[in-house]
Amino acid sequence: MPTLTRRAALPLLAAAPAALRAFAADTSDWLPLFNGRTLTGWKAAENAGSFHVADGQIVAHGPQAQLYYAGPVAGASFRNFEFSAEVLLHSGAQSGIFFHTARQSSGIPETGLEVLLANSFTGPHGYIERRKTGSLLGLRNVYKPLVNDGEWCHIYIVVRQRQVQVRLNNMLVVDYIQPDPPVVIDPRFPRTLGRGTFALQAHGPESAACFRNLRIRPLPDDILQLSDERPQVDEVYRDILRLSNTNIPLVDSHVHLKGGLTLDQALANSHRTGIFYGIAINGGITFPLHDDDGLRQYVASMRNQPCYVALQCEGREWRRLFSPQAVALFDYCFTDAMTFSDDNGKRMRIWIPEEIGVIHDKQAFMDMLVDRIEHILREPVDIYANPTYVPDQIAADYDALWTPARMDRVIHAALANNVAIEINNRRRIPSPTFLKRAKAAGCTFSFGTNNAEAELGRLEYPIQMVKECGLTWEDMFVPKPDGKKAIQVKR
Repeated sequence: MPTLTRRAALPLLAAAPAALRAFAADTSDWLPLFNGRTLTGWKAAENAGSFHVADGQIVAHGPQAQLYYAGPVAGASFRNFEFSAEVLLHSGAQSGIFFHTARQSSGIPETGLEVLLANSFTGPHGYIERRKTGSLLGLRNVYKPLVNDGEWCHIYIVVRQRQVQVRLNNMLVVDYIQPDPPVVIDPRFPRTLGRGTFALQAHGPESAACFRNLRIRPLPDDILQLSDERPQVDEVYRDILRLSNTNIPLVDSHVHLKGGLTLDQALANSHRTGIFYGIAINGGITFPLHDDDGLRQYVASMRNQPCYVALQCEGREWRRLFSPQAVALFDYCFTDAMTFSDDNGKRMRIWIPEEIGVIHDKQAFMDMLVDRIEHILREPVDIYANPTYVPDQIAADYDALWTPARMDRVIHAALANNVAIEINNRRRIPSPTFLKRAKAAGCTFSFGTNNAEAELGRLEYPIQMVKECGLTWEDMFVPKPDGKKAIQVKR
């Protein structure tokens, strides 16, 4: 019996019986979902004019609409698959690739999952989309723009049973395993795996997105997952999903590769927990980085990684060691007020009890500490880390020593110098009282762990503070674009 080749099979698919479609789905070859010339095999729901073909591309530009795949491949019903497409977003555009969905007459698909496409989207009333291209929307979000508007990028999606992976230009940005049973946060959009077709989104007249080379490789229904992990669902897991469904950037901006933690392990942990990471390295006297060459080499080593790359500026000497141009290579930089010189010129690291000694006058020490914090917040940094930390010798009196007047001095300094205040998971600082005053004053906030070991936690304290203090996406720090970073604009 002669072998039926892919070239021979493709022209027959439109009229093929179910048995032949099943044969095609079982092959290892990629099958096109778009012929490059017409929208044959695709059906729009409402506002069909929002989609057209030009230069071998599906162009989504116009009023809100969805374009559903309804062609012959696998009967337009996919469970396990590999999907590949090239996507280009014009400036300020937003779109999405839905899968495991079903055609509906109007509105955003209510079933299935969505890979978000958004590099620089802003909406009405000052809304700025924090979730970026590659996000498995509401489940595993990417918060750093990894591609640019006006440039083609490659999107790769693989589904195997309960596992979804998304790659952006061959970079693994999502590795999600759905719990059993699934966790549903918003009943209107369950965002659960199942079986279904694909849809492309036209987001509105101001958004223009282009798609080309849409292909699929259907996989057998009994194929194994790439991982046998079974997510453990608890209240923190649910809280993370709740925040993932909002526009609050769920980012741990203060992660160190120490205590045996490697970059690969950190990224795997990020994928597992749904928390995006900012990987920080220390720069200063006696630290791994102490000159511009070191900064440049480190940033180059972290290129094309799905995480923020941050510099922790150590001590007050860091400004003499590094040029603004080298610091600006990082996504952001931050410092704390844990290293300074006292009134007698003695350099102290206040987390080391031996360097502090006995604190005879707690009030005088606190006055000195607040004074140092005010000066440190004038440095050209983006985030004030480990905020309101006090030495172990007086930590039991934290609430009494951080009086409203002292809190307000620090809050005013952060606000005046446009420095975000870190909500620190490891040390559970600042206090809710401080954070509520800072929010009322108009400060912005970041989340950070500052881990000493490989264990990072899951931002339990920051998530608690979001709920207790009523923080929203507008209260949160996001790294500034090149030319607007603190190191570039503050003198």
